[in-house]
Parts: sequence; C-alpha cells; structure tokens
Amino acid sequence: MTSIDALVRLCPPPAGAPPAVDWAGTERALGLPLPEDYKRLVGTYGSGVFDETVWLLVPDAGRPDHDLLAQREERAEVLESLWEIGEERPEELEEPGAVVVPWAFEEGSGAFLYWLVRPGSHPDTWPVLYNEGRGPLWERHGPGCAAFLHAVLTGTADTAYFGHLYEVPKPAAHRFEKAGEALGE
Repeated sequence: MTSIDALVRLCPPPAGAPPAVDWAGTERALGLPLPEDYKRLVGTYGSGVFDETVWLLVPDAGRPDHDLLAQREERAEVLESLWEIGEERPEELEEPGAVVVPWAFEEGSGAFLYWLVRPGSHPDTWPVLYNEGRGPLWERHGPGCAAFLHAVLTGTADTAYFGHLYEVPKPAAHRFEKAGEALGE
C-alpha cells in the first residue's frame, strides 16, 4: 500500500475529480520536476485543506495564497528577507544550490511545509521541512508529502507541532474540504 492509498483510506477525498493539472508546464515554470506522490496527492484531492489545518498548495489554484507557483515566489522573498535581517538559515540550505519549495501551509499559524531540494537529488527523495512561520525553528522529516500528512493526521509524526489535532475529543473521522467549500464560496 502506498502512502497515498493509506491517506485516502484515512481521509477520503471529496466526490468529483479535481481539475487536471498541466504538470509539464508547472515543472517548466518551477524549473524543476516534482515528486510523484505530490502529483498523485493533487490529482486525488485537488486544492483544499486537511482537518481544517493543512492547506495543500496546488498549481493554478485560482487563489495566490493556495497556488504552488505564487507561493514559491512569495516564500522565497519572505525567507530571503528574514535571513538578510539575521534570522538563522537552516543548515541544509548552506549547500550551494539547495533551496526550499513550499507545498502546503498550516492554517492560521504562518507555518509552511517545504521540500528540501538539493542539487542532483531525485524529487521522490526530497525531505519535508516544517518551518514554524513566526519564528526561526525548522523540523526535518523524511521524504514524501503524503506520508508526512498521514503521520500528522494519525498522530505518529515526530513533530513538536500539530498537537491540537490529537487533543481529546479526537475527530470521529478525518476530513478534506475543497478550497471553495472551506472558504464559503
């Protein structure tokens, strides 16, 4: 069973297929390939939020706050400005050519989930980095955004964050809401 299969079993996607994504065009615009599990995740769920907490960034989402390409540019500018004023840069980014690319964010916290992209590394091996958003702390996790989401939703992620998802009473079922539905559109 793949991480996507486990996630779908835990948190069923909404009815109806999400809009198709031009992956070749997206990867050209980014200047790099994307992990296969992310493509499957977007193809399964589309733009929206897991358990009212983790928003998935999707190419051509229709909203800059939820768009993968728009957020890549915005987050690069934000992080660069923070590092210029003295916030500590993650050690992994000291390697020449290493960058972070956002793929999700945590509702209301300013925190983002990134892939750590290192020169010559295959997209399916990119680790997930969590940045707390309103502070300098970063956490490193294994590769796979679907595996990370599954671990967060089941409470098995080795993280100092997302604790509110495990408070009693726990939700009877996990839920993914399409962006339009979650935003009341």
